[in-house]
Amino acid sequence: MRNIRECMPSRFASEARIVIRKQKALAGDAHFHRMGWRGLALILIVEAVALGALSLPQCFAVLGIVAGTIVSVVFGLLAIVAGHNVGALKCKFPHVRSYADAGAVLFGKMGFAKAGYEFVYAVFLLELIFVSGSHCLTGTIAFNDLTNKGACGIVFGVVSAIILFAVSAPASFADMAFLSFVDFASIIAAIGITIIATGIQANQAQGGLSAVNWSWAPKENVSPHEVFVAVVNIILAYTFTLCQFSFMDEMHTPETYGKAVWTAGLAEIVIYTLTGTLVYAFVGADVESPALLSGGPTISKIAFGVALPVIFISGAVITQTAARLVHGRIFANRVERYVNTPRGWITWLLTVFVIVAVGWVIAEAIPFFSNLVALISSLFNSGFALYLPALMWFTVLREGPWTSRENLMKGFVNGLMLVSGVVVLVGGTWASIQSIIDDYREGAVGGSFTCS
Repeated sequence: MRNIRECMPSRFASEARIVIRKQKALAGDAHFHRMGWRGLALILIVEAVALGALSLPQCFAVLGIVAGTIVSVVFGLLAIVAGHNVGALKCKFPHVRSYADAGAVLFGKMGFAKAGYEFVYAVFLLELIFVSGSHCLTGTIAFNDLTNKGACGIVFGVVSAIILFAVSAPASFADMAFLSFVDFASIIAAIGITIIATGIQANQAQGGLSAVNWSWAPKENVSPHEVFVAVVNIILAYTFTLCQFSFMDEMHTPETYGKAVWTAGLAEIVIYTLTGTLVYAFVGADVESPALLSGGPTISKIAFGVALPVIFISGAVITQTAARLVHGRIFANRVERYVNTPRGWITWLLTVFVIVAVGWVIAEAIPFFSNLVALISSLFNSGFALYLPALMWFTVLREGPWTSRENLMKGFVNGLMLVSGVVVLVGGTWASIQSIIDDYREGAVGGSFTCS
């Protein structure tokens, strides 16, 4: 009897711990399913309308206004199609929480689910870390401009990494809702300041607007790798599908994703096309990248000051997605994955720290904005924005006979996405590497891990 009495408190304590963990898991699950379609639309815009928008005027300077506008609108529409494919896959397979899970579904049709998961997981994580690093680089450029290079570039890089870590600390995308409004207002204001200021400067310059050396056609003697770099920078700007699986996993009604996709896609087409054409038309062939540098010393300081929130909030969304991917895998079947226990928070913050640190190293190793963005887009976004969403339709989403009018149209559009993705992967990667080599040869950039 004494042994029984001695065991009872231990058994009750164990059962109590189990009940508490179940309650935490239920509370955590509810916390991570609070987003509606409006929230999804906003965070898709926040994810995309950031670094990409800042590189577009220089892309238009290479392609010319006609070709630049066509490329911008076409890839914007393809991005909407890709977003619908991603959303449809998520609704058809609710367990898909990231592109890695989607890779398991796609390759599972060929009997390689595990290999598909691991391959896409690795590529997806690399993409997120590279983009996180590009936000550190943009922060460094901003602080250099704001302070007239008042400190070593590495110091500003470390400061940018610390800020990015702090903003990335929240574990839920819904917790970023307020910051998302700040982010969107910040980038719109920064772009607006740049457009208005460059327009006034062009109008007041000798010869007025007619003297600005912009062109409807591509610039003279443009090289193939310059064209590829310009195109892949535009593609990166439209890659809101990158984190869409992760965002939709926090929705309370995922089936309403279509409204969010159209809202985000159309908003980006308008913002990007106007930004690219207007800033290029006001500044001309010498437009810089990021575009905020094109307004002159004073205006660029004002624009970068206004744009600081978007640099770090958009970067935080990407960093959070990478951290969720890693942290969720480590604690896949444990309550820590909901980040509502001491151990969950400690491991979450450690994961965010490691991702930001690796991104900072990448930013210091490749210290040039446009080519870094192009390299990221060519290697990774060619898949996540183009050929992988196309493969989703061809392998698991297509319904009905090929000869139906709907499938003929969808087959053509998705086929265009598939071919475009492969061309960008091969040609864009070559062009980005060639541009990096040329910039180093011409001394157009500073060295890696230096103060320049």
